[in-house]
Amino acid sequence: MRIEQIPVSPFYQNCTLLRSGGEVIVVDPGEVSDELRTAIEGQNVTMVFNTHCHIDHAGGNAEMVRLTGAPLVCHEAELPLLQFLDQQGRMFGVRCEPSPPPDRFVVEGDVIRVGDEELKVIFTPGHSPGHVALLGDGFIIGGDCLFAGSIGRTDLPGGDYATLLQTLRDKFLTLPDDTVVYNGHGPVTTIGRERRTNPFLVDLA
Repeated sequence: MRIEQIPVSPFYQNCTLLRSGGEVIVVDPGEVSDELRTAIEGQNVTMVFNTHCHIDHAGGNAEMVRLTGAPLVCHEAELPLLQFLDQQGRMFGVRCEPSPPPDRFVVEGDVIRVGDEELKVIFTPGHSPGHVALLGDGFIIGGDCLFAGSIGRTDLPGGDYATLLQTLRDKFLTLPDDTVVYNGHGPVTTIGRERRTNPFLVDLA
């Protein structure tokens, strides 16, 4: 599988493109930048997937769905956030087009297919109530749970620090050390690197 991350929006959020077998899944289009628009031009986009529905990850949903005709997918617990993207925008002084409603909700254990490859949906709450990640062969599309040297913030609506720590302990740190973590913000890392060096994980390992 080919994985490409394109930073978008004033929040410098990583929109992730998953490519395999002539198909593309767009994960977390916080904004549809010119670079992102060019990257998907003429491509068979089969899904727009939100790991969670904070404005920096879902702000470009409407334009992306309009451009591709692809179904929008997220966890049902994210629906309140998705329905109030405009209020989220006002919190940060950013205008946002309302998102279309999701075409499908996912739960833990669901399988997402791109080409001939499969990704497993992992329920990873804490940063937001219905946050999910996508686990592939040797990698995880982790959204805003685990960053290089840090973890997701929990001071936004629906965040919960204790829940996020449990998610990190039970869902991330149980993965092999060589698992590559594609984050919602910042550089790619690995589970092993974060297990050894991330100060937020010291008491979890």
